[in-house]
Amino acid sequence: MVYILLGEGFEESEAVVPADLLRRAGIEVALVGLDGPQVTSARGITITADVSLEEVDAERMEMLMLPGGLGGVESIQMDLFALALIQKAWDSGAYLAAICAAPTILAHIGILDRRKAVCFPGMEDQMGSAVVQKGHKTVVDGHIVTGQGPGAAFDFGLKLIEMLRGREAAQQVRDAIHYDH
Repeated sequence: MVYILLGEGFEESEAVVPADLLRRAGIEVALVGLDGPQVTSARGITITADVSLEEVDAERMEMLMLPGGLGGVESIQMDLFALALIQKAWDSGAYLAAICAAPTILAHIGILDRRKAVCFPGMEDQMGSAVVQKGHKTVVDGHIVTGQGPGAAFDFGLKLIEMLRGREAAQQVRDAIHYDH
C-alpha cells in the first residue's frame, strides 16, 4: 500500500499524477487527509481523501509519499502524527518519496543527512546536509525517492512504480499513457 499525505495547500499534480500512475500499475494507493476527508489544494481544488491519518495501517505501508505545495508541506510539518508516521515508515524500511518542497520535511528530521536528493529549485538551503543533485527530475538514494517539482510529476510517478514493481511495470504504464519524455 502506498499512502500519499495530503495537507491543506498540497500541490495537485504532485499528488494526483503519481496516484494515477501507481494505480494504473495495479498498486494500491490511499490518499490520506491530515485534517479530515476534504482537503483543499494550493489552487483551490478540493480532493476527497480515501482515509484519515488515524486510519493508516503502518503494517501494510510499502511507501509513504509526500507531495509538495508550501501549504501542504507546512501542514505536514505542523502535524506530530504525520511526522511520527514518516519516522515509522523510515524505521520500518518502507520507501519514502517526496517531491518539490516536501524533501525539506525529510531534511528537517534528518532522514536526508548525507543522502542524494533533489528539491524545488531555490530551496536547496533548506535541505540540511543532503547532497542536492541540481538539474535532476528524480533522484533515488536507497529507499528514498525525491522529485524536483510539478513538472517532474510524471517522471517521479514512473520512478515510484519502478522502485515498487520494477522497470518493466513502469515501462508498461509509460507506454499505456504514451509518455515519451
